[in-house]
Amino acid sequence: MSYTVLARRYRSSTFDEVVGQEAIAKTLRNAIETDRVAHAYLFCGTRGVGKTSMARIFAKALNAPKDSPKGGKGKGKSDKGGDESAQVDAAIMAGRDLDVIEIDAASNNSVDNARELIANSIYRPMRGPYKIYIIDEVHMLSTAAFNALLKTMEEPPEHVKFILCTTEAHKVPATIQSRCQRFDFRNIPSSLIAEHLRAVLKQEESQAEPELIALVARLGNGSMRDALSLMDRLLASGEKKLTVRLLEELLGLPSRELVGGVIDALADGEPGPALEKTDELLKRGISVDQAIEALMERFRDLMVMAACGAETELVDLSGASREEEAERARRFDAAGLVHMIALCENVQRSSKSSSSPRALFDALVVRMALTEKLADVTAVVMAGGSGGNGASSGRGAIGPGEAAAGKKR
Repeated sequence: MSYTVLARRYRSSTFDEVVGQEAIAKTLRNAIETDRVAHAYLFCGTRGVGKTSMARIFAKALNAPKDSPKGGKGKGKSDKGGDESAQVDAAIMAGRDLDVIEIDAASNNSVDNARELIANSIYRPMRGPYKIYIIDEVHMLSTAAFNALLKTMEEPPEHVKFILCTTEAHKVPATIQSRCQRFDFRNIPSSLIAEHLRAVLKQEESQAEPELIALVARLGNGSMRDALSLMDRLLASGEKKLTVRLLEELLGLPSRELVGGVIDALADGEPGPALEKTDELLKRGISVDQAIEALMERFRDLMVMAACGAETELVDLSGASREEEAERARRFDAAGLVHMIALCENVQRSSKSSSSPRALFDALVVRMALTEKLADVTAVVMAGGSGGNGASSGRGAIGPGEAAAGKKR
């Protein structure tokens, strides 16, 4: 028997199982229960946020037998023909039902495809009350295809419903959008993705470090499917316990331990050890861009901890990792970390078009390590320019963020 990937095996099949789009699920369920279902819907959002799954769940609920639970709350079975109803539900969720027709607009985007759809829409559904067309990546349809659909979209046969899904809503003509009820699917928060991943791992009887789950959720960038696909790759390793180190090796990510060492050297104001740590990072095949990105992400966590406290929920860390970062955060102030993030962002942008990105990166590391010394010099210069003589100590008179502001002025 072939293996079914996690993203398909743990795909939501009822409104209650939907993660991160509860408001949309509630609205669609209420529309069915109050008999206020529109003839066309437009689901917009980035990949992996649940558009197609929601379309299938909605279609299943619309065509559920009258004596079954409404709104996709249950399995959609009725007392009569329960097995048949379950088979229909399974066919809809797999995209194989005869009354719920799924069309991939990326490969069926011509005007002839649109005309075929219009011609077939006049025939009544075989079992359920509606013939439902789910058009995925609808923005890929040609202009002629959109024009051919216009009239049918506005006044379809009473037994026809349209659900259009797109990742690029701005490419869908306004004439089409005006004929649909539009729902915008937001990116799924990493906390909800992490919670779902923990549930999946429990069912898979697998163990993982809490930091690993949080990191995978973050790498999903709001996409549940991307996060589950990444977890699938980790499970395929066969390791008894999934670790952050395994993820770093699998994706070629900068070592968290090495990046922490770089930050510690910066906090000590020691450019030599900081350069040695960054050199070790680059020797492991990490690009300059990846190294700067890793530093920025860590600086962000430290900045939030410095501003909000070590226990803030704005940082996805737990256990020993949180304690370690909290200790580092105490060595910086929020203003200094803001300054470092700004420096990293500027160098990252410049390095992409530079013929010597390594030189820019090394200069960045040295500059960040010497931030306090530069602040001291700036404080002395500014004090001397104003005729003052009480700022010679410098270190307590001006912070790194203020020093940067002084240099710009």
